Amino acid sequence: MRTPKELCDVVRETAYAIHLYHGYGHLEKVYENALAHRLRKLGLDVKQQHPLRVYDEDGTILGEYFADLLVEKQLIVELKACSSFGVEHEAQILGYLKSARIEDGLLINFGSNRFQIKKFILSSNQTQIAKLGTSLLALFAPFCGY
Repeated sequence: MRTPKELCDVVRETAYAIHLYHGYGHLEKVYENALAHRLRKLGLDVKQQHPLRVYDEDGTILGEYFADLLVEKQLIVELKACSSFGVEHEAQILGYLKSARIEDGLLINFGSNRFQIKKFILSSNQTQIAKLGTSLLALFAPFCGY
């Protein structure tokens, strides 16, 4: 089983390859299908539009939402095909992580000519959420870690 960091690396590299090949301008669903297809070819368990329960603070199930991708039951991947990230996109994935009680998430935008990806971590022993990595150069720099 791969660690969340390893999964994030694989998803990031695969998403970047898709961005190079397909460019921007397609609907979000095309990128979702492409990423799911390529990750499955790498042997990863990938669920598309996977229902995840949303919990209240006391553990009561409030409902569910549908993650674009759930990778190896431990990484939520939210995809966008827009000109750039907005605060509402970040709020969406942060809410998903908190409500579903999953620690790791990636927000990926295929809709810009510049590849965009952000990693989010919700620590189970902290109430604060850390947002890491926004620049393509920083993500691929050999000295950059999580």
